[in-house]
Amino acid sequence: MAIGYQSQRPSSASGNSSTQPGPKGPAVIDVRNVHRIYESEAGYVHALKGVSLQVARGEFLCIMGPSGSGKSTLMNLLGCLDTPTSGTYLLEGLDISQLTDDELAELRATRLGFVFQSFNLLPRATVLRNVILPLTYTDLPAGDRMERAVKALTSVGLPATYFDHRSNELSGGQMQRVAIARALVNEPAVILADEPTGNLDSATGEMVLKTFARLRDEGRTIVLITHDPEVCAWGDRTMHIRDGRLLSDEEERAVVAAHGGTGRGLT
Repeated sequence: MAIGYQSQRPSSASGNSSTQPGPKGPAVIDVRNVHRIYESEAGYVHALKGVSLQVARGEFLCIMGPSGSGKSTLMNLLGCLDTPTSGTYLLEGLDISQLTDDELAELRATRLGFVFQSFNLLPRATVLRNVILPLTYTDLPAGDRMERAVKALTSVGLPATYFDHRSNELSGGQMQRVAIARALVNEPAVILADEPTGNLDSATGEMVLKTFARLRDEGRTIVLITHDPEVCAWGDRTMHIRDGRLLSDEEERAVVAAHGGTGRGLT
């Protein structure tokens, strides 16, 4: 089911806010006119309203929006944790609506890497154990699992002296590097990062963002969701989400200008 990685260094796309992929290659993520409607006690919630998005292989995309804008819903959809009410989501050409639950689970395990604000590490397990964990249910021999974990940790710049430390003995920045290495260990097509610097101070957050930028330069595809414009400065391209709609930089500026230049009260 999985499609092989085509590692390549992306060309610079800073400031490009188009929803279409640039010259870096075909879209690894292709979202077409997606709507997501939930039923709640208060009635129906239209969380995503006609979202379309393409992300090229090797691109570092930031999606920015305030609380309640639809960021989490979009991240769940991109991570195959949820499916659209209508519209199409293609991941490496695969229509996720046509996959069984088992196939979706395999897709999440092999083609997607997740990085969360709260790290989600096992506190009493060693760094190596945390990174090897996603490989536990694969048919890889133990030696290959160890080799992949060491490679992933090395790629995020964590010194080998920390590999046998428990994760609760690390600093916040070190824990986030371990979380990124865990996301990389299955060599996924896309890394999805949800507010990865939200629990970090500015200096540590910058260190983590440099790690993402280096991974992008190595050909990794990264989608990072945040509310912080300073974080978005590290990406190739920024999209904005408001009230379930995805906007380019130009569209976002127009919306803010129409509301007095502050954007207050907008979601």
